[in-house]
Amino acid sequence: MTGGPVGAVGIGLIGAGDVSAQYLASLLGYPDVAVVGIADLDVERARMVASAHGIGFGGSVADLLDRDEVELVVNITVPAAHAEVALAAIAAGRPVWSEKPLAVDRSSARSVLDAAAAAGVAVGNAPDTILGTAIQNSQRLLADGLIGTPSTVLTLMQGPGPERWHPRPQFLFARGAGPLFDIGPYYVTTLVQLLGPVVSVSATGHRARAARVIGSGPLAGTRFPVEVDTHVSVLTRFASGVVGTSVYSFDSPVRRQAFEVTGEHGTMEVPVSGFDGPTRVLRDDPAVPDGDWETIAPPADKRSRGVGVLEMARAIRAGRPPRASGDLGYHVLDVLLAIEESAARAGAPVAVRSSTGPVPLLEPDWSASASTLGAQ
Repeated sequence: MTGGPVGAVGIGLIGAGDVSAQYLASLLGYPDVAVVGIADLDVERARMVASAHGIGFGGSVADLLDRDEVELVVNITVPAAHAEVALAAIAAGRPVWSEKPLAVDRSSARSVLDAAAAAGVAVGNAPDTILGTAIQNSQRLLADGLIGTPSTVLTLMQGPGPERWHPRPQFLFARGAGPLFDIGPYYVTTLVQLLGPVVSVSATGHRARAARVIGSGPLAGTRFPVEVDTHVSVLTRFASGVVGTSVYSFDSPVRRQAFEVTGEHGTMEVPVSGFDGPTRVLRDDPAVPDGDWETIAPPADKRSRGVGVLEMARAIRAGRPPRASGDLGYHVLDVLLAIEESAARAGAPVAVRSSTGPVPLLEPDWSASASTLGAQ
């Protein structure tokens, strides 16, 4: 915007836990953003992380929100705190990017979006894998009609559970997490991005064990309670008429990930587990040998966790909504909660009341490493 701020957007991180290292690894390398501070309830931990990365400020949440150089807050607290922290940032007049999910209930999530609208600030929400070259490539190929009109989708996420490797996994088995809310947002957000909004779900859930044991780190051997279903099976109906089948599980010794969209001309395998990787296509063509997959590589552009913050920073400067928006995050949360409600009702269908608009593709030449916001 002419006459507006120029240069890198000042970022303030709230949350100095394990995930902060993943965000900092990318944000500190993007020229269009500058991490100017980090805060945590554990003020000393925030100071230590800030010092280790050469960040100018480390301290309390209140002090971070008082700093003029913080233009965008990145909320990477635990799920139960997402709404509270987002509301504090909005009350301070700051746009906010939050880790997934947007909140742990509809009312809290709605309060975040309503407060942001009233304050005139933007809300963005993880996951930002949807902005990686892998899923962007699949979205473009699908939009170009490579497999024709989609009709069905199959997604699978199975594994033995994060308590084997995560040093503090308790929150991953608490309300607002489990495989449905921890891993489900990656899949559901991609489903909505590629196939449009969901109108109803039917689901069943199972909890294999009442407690789990931490397998690594200083707390190894500690037992902790499991508060959520650790295996969820879902049938999904989209507004477009597409139907889907999904499994989210922390109960399987078999590690399996799949995301397959089938249309009138073939099946597309979407690389949903990260930011890069090729799309594979199996065409429904008698002239093509059975099982002969075609591999289509995405453009080369290094993107990782935090690219959604970067895209949101550029969006703020341009005066437009971020692509990984709060509205998209709310619809995904609504779908996840509907799945949970259906599982609690022995698989009875649950309507999804919210909707969301299409997620615009990034420009073909969009680059995370480019400096696009001008000099200070």
